[in-house]
Amino acid sequence: MDSQDTKFNYKIILAALGAVVIGILIAFYYSYAQSQTQINFLEHEKDLLVKDLTLMKADVDRLSALDEVNDIELQSSRYRVQQLLDSVGKLNFTVEKLREYKTELRRLEAKNDSLKLKNDFLKYNNMLITDKYEESQNQINKMRENRKALAEAEALQRSKIKELNKELKIKKYLELQAVEGSAYRLRGGKPIQTNKASTVAKLRGCVTIIPDASLANQERVLYFQFLSPSMGIIEDNANTISVNGNIYSKRVQFLFNGEQTEVCDFITLPEGSLDPGDYILNVFEDQRLLESFEFMLK
Repeated sequence: MDSQDTKFNYKIILAALGAVVIGILIAFYYSYAQSQTQINFLEHEKDLLVKDLTLMKADVDRLSALDEVNDIELQSSRYRVQQLLDSVGKLNFTVEKLREYKTELRRLEAKNDSLKLKNDFLKYNNMLITDKYEESQNQINKMRENRKALAEAEALQRSKIKELNKELKIKKYLELQAVEGSAYRLRGGKPIQTNKASTVAKLRGCVTIIPDASLANQERVLYFQFLSPSMGIIEDNANTISVNGNIYSKRVQFLFNGEQTEVCDFITLPEGSLDPGDYILNVFEDQRLLESFEFMLK
């Protein structure tokens, strides 16, 4: 009876031991599976971290190549990124280490973003400076072109003045014996001489040319210039003659035969447009003043 009880107890012990061993094996299996899952997770996170750090290192190197941000900040970022890469390659990862490195990665990403913003700001400033430089260059070029054009115009003007002076020196002008200016009113369409300013409708200029056989059979041009008491040029039918910047009232062209010649012509103006005072008749040939005559209207 005792022998049977002993065998029975022995079997119970063996069964309990077997159950314990099986439980240990099951617990070990689940622990191993959980550890393997955690290891796989850490390996995956490690790969992602290495990838992010590698990209960040490349970004820092790109900014360094552009040489557009602070060198000290770049060197610091490059050193810290390389340090993290070396550490990731050497350390046996834990969840705590992963969190620590992720925090460090976020900090570096924020710093890298700050460097990118600085770089973009520098690019924008460089673009503005470039635009202003190009605008300044364009203005300088325009000023040079304007100065060149002005110099050419001045040179042309000097040349014209020299030619005119030369022409004036060699040209022989008409000599006038008498000059007379007078005023006329109209009665029934006929001009009647008057000295009353309020009735004047026409002004007349007459010159007597001294004989000169050397100038015979030449087309000559005289210019009459009537001046008001205020020294304004009086227009002919609201028109004036402009020659080389000089303003005249009337252009008189005629054929000079070399003998004494009288040349007269009128200008027409609105009746009552003149004021009382002293009037002047200037007679020009080309730009040379030959004679003047002063007359008064009441």
